[in-house]
Amino acid sequence: MKIAILSRNKNLYSTRRLKEAGQARGHEVDIIDTLHCYMDITSSKPAVRFKGKQLPRYDAIIPRIGASISFYGTSVVRQFEMTGSFSVNESVAISRSRDKLRSMQLLSRKGIGLPRTGFANRPDNVKDLIKNVGGAPCVIKLLEGTQGIGVVLADTVKSAEAIVEAFMGLNANILIQEFIKEAGGADIRCFVVGDRVVAAMKRQGAEGEFRSNLHRGGSATLVKLSKEERASAVAAANVMGLNVCGVDLLRAERGPVVMEVNSSPGLEGIETATKKDVADMIFQFIEKNAKPYRTRTQGKG
Repeated sequence: MKIAILSRNKNLYSTRRLKEAGQARGHEVDIIDTLHCYMDITSSKPAVRFKGKQLPRYDAIIPRIGASISFYGTSVVRQFEMTGSFSVNESVAISRSRDKLRSMQLLSRKGIGLPRTGFANRPDNVKDLIKNVGGAPCVIKLLEGTQGIGVVLADTVKSAEAIVEAFMGLNANILIQEFIKEAGGADIRCFVVGDRVVAAMKRQGAEGEFRSNLHRGGSATLVKLSKEERASAVAAANVMGLNVCGVDLLRAERGPVVMEVNSSPGLEGIETATKKDVADMIFQFIEKNAKPYRTRTQGKG
């Protein structure tokens, strides 16, 4: 098969591993810089151009779209879909998961376990907003934040009010969430491919850090999932309409709660912690499912 990886950096671990895995299975794999693609939007003959030439029709594409280029990146993915290429993650599903508020609303509608979450526009709603998520301590998140950036733990109601008012003063959109104390600064990254969790790791935050992101000094270890945790991860992926994703869970007293669904999960941490060839599993999925014009909007909302 002829497969394209949409990535800004060919030297990134995830991009390199995907290319190696694809070539090892006999596929022709190209790495294409998403921002250097441009679109020829012509009736009945949509095309994607790159460096002055029209790209061939790929059997499949693997979007590695960073949060900072979501708008343009998903437009490029959509254009490839118009040409008949099978996208591992569809443009609509990527957009759906990138909007934290939208994704939380969709997950809540389907009964997925979530931390209690509040969203408001005006500072005069702050006190009731904090009270509704269980009071302090609570977590305040920028909607556009990634890798733990823009995530703050407020220990008291006063500090929560001050943080919220500061963010709102900058016209930033934020969520206020219940703090799951019993998680102990750890979360579980479930890597979903198709309709199953193929690998999982526990990420523990550094000393004194409630955020467990590996980019912030957290550590990763192999973890055994419960049946309920596996079901929650797969259900969250299905609601988003994502075929390949990372679902981040916290272990709360009431059961697993989903914190985020990531449409471009990194491979380095999960492959290192679990010793599993996740990149190869992604190509196995492509081989079974890639058909021309098989793009359909999965999930709802």
